[in-house]
Amino acid sequence: MATSSNINLKFATPNSDYGGSDTKTDADTKAVFEEFTLPGFSPPVKVTLARDLDERFDKEVLQRYEPFIEWINRLKTSLDLQLVENEDSDESHPFHDDPYELQSIHIQAVDFFGQRIGFLKYQAIIRNVTGNKAKPMYLPGSIFMRGGSVGMLMILRPKDAIDEKWVILTEQPRIPVGSLTFLEIPAGMIDEETKDFRGTAAKEIEEETGLKINADHLVDMTELALRGSSNPEDLKLAMYPSPGGCDEFIALFLWEQEMERLEIESLREKLTGDKRQGEMITLKLVPYGELWRIATRDAKAMVAWALYENLKRAGILDDYGNVINNGDADTAPYSLRNA
Repeated sequence: MATSSNINLKFATPNSDYGGSDTKTDADTKAVFEEFTLPGFSPPVKVTLARDLDERFDKEVLQRYEPFIEWINRLKTSLDLQLVENEDSDESHPFHDDPYELQSIHIQAVDFFGQRIGFLKYQAIIRNVTGNKAKPMYLPGSIFMRGGSVGMLMILRPKDAIDEKWVILTEQPRIPVGSLTFLEIPAGMIDEETKDFRGTAAKEIEEETGLKINADHLVDMTELALRGSSNPEDLKLAMYPSPGGCDEFIALFLWEQEMERLEIESLREKLTGDKRQGEMITLKLVPYGELWRIATRDAKAMVAWALYENLKRAGILDDYGNVINNGDADTAPYSLRNA
């Protein structure tokens, strides 16, 4: 079981065993390229790397990969919570009597984006002891890791009709779903080095729409919605679109602005995107009232729309997207009309 609250992967040490068996087979030997023991866990956790991985990938690269480090520490926190006794209540963790343990991790595949890891695929073996009829029970542990992202709900109001609202969508190829013309709100992956959500959002807006904006004018709707909520497992202040198989979390931002009508119209069908990254984007303008129908397939858009509507209903945002009740008296709300 986990024994400390934080893990420093630089102290990982080589391990001669593989998997959960004391006997290593020829197939195991051929499949494993490198193996080591993860620090901070008791019993020890074995990490193995498949033999056919990209030659740039090794133990040291994995130890520096921020999404993996964060996942290990968060999982460890969650496993530790199984053992906590609640002195104020008779209730305990649902797994308290037969806690789960992380047994091993096998890295199966890795894709690089330039010099950094883009996607990582691995299998984590997590099981308890007693289980069902004295047989251990296993938790699903097939993981596709890609780290965090940001999504931006961009609402434009023509100055000659401020009650009229348009939303910017991007149309671009999304090969994983077999589409060359997928509609979604602007989005992008977070820089794992800086972890700057707002800066990433502003950068992606410029790359995907051509609009240069002040990052301070972005409203983090996920953070506003989750503010004050219980978070013993230290999950991100973001939404998780596919927690059954992927670690990705998405912070959703709002950028609502008045613009001249001609400036808004100039964005319609505009071709954008970073061609060096293979982006081929066409901008679309859709009436705000039709967003729920037009962008239904984009989970980011639907959650952003729901957050926007409910933050207004809760009195946290006003009708123009300004924060009017964020619980911080020292923070003056950004005013749309004074932009």
